[in-house]
Parts: sequence; C-alpha cells; structure tokens
Amino acid sequence: MLCLSSFLFFSSFNMIIPELPDYLSSLGGAEYKGLIISLFTLTAGFSRPFSGKLADKIGRIPVMVVGGTVCIIAGFLYPLTGTVAAFLLLRFLHGFSTGFTPTGKAAFVADVVPVERRGEAMGLLGLSGSLGMAAGPAVGGAIANQFSVDVMFYASSVAAFLSVAVIWHMQETLDNPSRFRMGLLKISRSELFEPRVLAPTLVMLFSSFAYGTILTIIPDFSEYLGIRNKGLFFTSFTLASLAIRFLAGRASDRFGRANVLCVSTGLLTLAMLLIGLVSSPTELLLAGVLFGVATGMNSPTVYAWTIDLAHAAHRGRAMATMYIALEAGIGVEAFSSGLLYGNKASNFSLVFWTAAAFAFVSFLYIMFVGRRRYKVA
Repeated sequence: MLCLSSFLFFSSFNMIIPELPDYLSSLGGAEYKGLIISLFTLTAGFSRPFSGKLADKIGRIPVMVVGGTVCIIAGFLYPLTGTVAAFLLLRFLHGFSTGFTPTGKAAFVADVVPVERRGEAMGLLGLSGSLGMAAGPAVGGAIANQFSVDVMFYASSVAAFLSVAVIWHMQETLDNPSRFRMGLLKISRSELFEPRVLAPTLVMLFSSFAYGTILTIIPDFSEYLGIRNKGLFFTSFTLASLAIRFLAGRASDRFGRANVLCVSTGLLTLAMLLIGLVSSPTELLLAGVLFGVATGMNSPTVYAWTIDLAHAAHRGRAMATMYIALEAGIGVEAFSSGLLYGNKASNFSLVFWTAAAFAFVSFLYIMFVGRRRYKVA
C-alpha cells in the first residue's frame, strides 16, 4: 500500500513538470525557467528539518498526509495563476509536498524492514516512485496535448488525492506517537543536521546536481531536437531505473553500499557527458536510459546507507538530512543551469558537462574518502 501511494504521489507532481517551462513562458516569464525547479526544491529542503522532527514525534503517516494534501491543493491553484509572480509563489509552496511525504515513507520502511533486506526494500520503494516518475510526465504530456494544460493540473490533484486515500487507514509504525503541538515546530540547531549520515549526504549532494540539470534543461533540449512530447526523455530514464532499482538494492545488501555507489556515480558521469554530445531524438533517449540506470542504482543505495548509519530514534532526522542534500543539489543546479543555458541552444553541451563534473566529484569522494571513513553495510 505504501508503494502504491508512492507511485500516485510521484505521478502527481511529475506529470506537470515537462509542460511548466512553456506555461511559464506563456505568462511572460521565459527568463525564469531556472526557478521552476529551484523554488520547489528550496521549500522542500527548508521543510525537511520540520518533517524529520515531526516524523520522529507525531508519526510517519501524518507527515505523509501533509505532503499529499499540499499536492492536492496546488493542482487546483495552478490554473488560477495569471502572473509570473503568482506562478513562482505557487511553485515555492508546492515544494512543501516533497519536503514531507518522502521523509515519512522512508522512515516507515526503516521501521518495518529487517536490516539485511534494507537495500532491497528501499529499492522496491524507489521502484514504485520511479514508476510514478515514468508514468507522470508521459500521461501529463498526453493530457495537455489532447485536452489542455489546465486539465493536466486537475489530474495531478486527483493522483495526489488517491495517494493520501491509500495510506489514510494504514497502521502507524512509530511507538507512542505524540499529539501535535506548535512547540514541535521549534527547531534547535542539533535538529537541523544528523552528523552520523554525513557520507551518504555528500554523495547525494554532488550526484543530484545532474538531476537538477535534467529537470530544468531537458524540456527545451527535447523541443530543440524535435521531440513533441517533452515527457518522453523522463519516461525513458525512469523506465530504465525501474529495471535496475530492485536489483541494485539487493546488490548493495550483498556487496556493500560503496561498491554499488562507485559504479552508479561513474555511470552518472558518463551519462551526462553523452547527453551533452547527442544530436538526435534517438540518441537522447538512449542516453536517458544510461542516466536512468545510474540514478536507479544510486538512490536506493544512498537511502539504505543513510538508514544504516542513523540512530533508530532519529531516523526521520537522518532521512531529512539526506533529503536536504538532494533538494540543495537539485535546486542549486536548476537555478545555475538555467542561468548558464540562458535560452541559447549553443550552451546545451556546457550545461550538461558541468553537471557531469559534479557527478565525478561524487565518484571521487566515495572512492577515496567515504568508503574508508564510514562503515558501509
């Protein structure tokens, strides 16, 4: 049921992403495309310390419900944004959804899965999210082309509503959850960061720069190459990640997190280099497959490693710390890649190769620092 909810949740906010650059341009904000993703991830990152603390205090399920509810509301508000400022404000508020729901889901899985199958379980959860990421853009693009962008926004709300309905009556896994009170929203310095999970946090930070670039630049790059449905690249890489996530999670349980991460970050570097070289739709979709394999190996392994290193009482905080790095990498690179691109086709390669450089930093870190300094399961 958790995986079904995850599929619907990721479908909800991913189905609108390929159409957002053109939608913002229609409002007169073409120069602000880099903010579409960066504002979303800024709020998600800002909310992580709160969602992590609340997940450890009031329960995993309430935190998931909050995130899904934000998606429901946002889908109905997008058609009402008639100005660039209103659109960007809504993107900022929409980010609260991913700041809450994934934190609760990851902590829930950690509660119910034995340590020797943790990578496998995180791979399965990631598999369901990837299915949503694959279906969402393709379905959203088809709805926008067949009906209208407004109908696509409403469909995203329906998917978010179903994701909440699925988990509404699930049994809470946190022992003795507290009742919510406003004092829980006060965050101390020690609650902002979980130092035990520094290594997977850094790996996630540097590798997520590539995803920020993909989310921001691929819709325009797809159009430049003549791909009418701008969600096809997202579908190609997420389908590839589906094929590898479950196996990668099991491999990290058996062969160790660091060994799998060395392969995944190396492939991620290669994928971004190749995307910067493509010149046809077919080449782009094939490069997307490699990108999907890399991210499909990377994500469940980093998640499992984070839980390995976290204290049982602070799993919500640990996952929030790792997710902050994820959002920071995506948001910073989404903004900087938008500036570097500058709506000039001649800059496409430079943008993708910059992301490849950050992925290579992640590879070097796990090879020479992370695997030696931190115990890897």
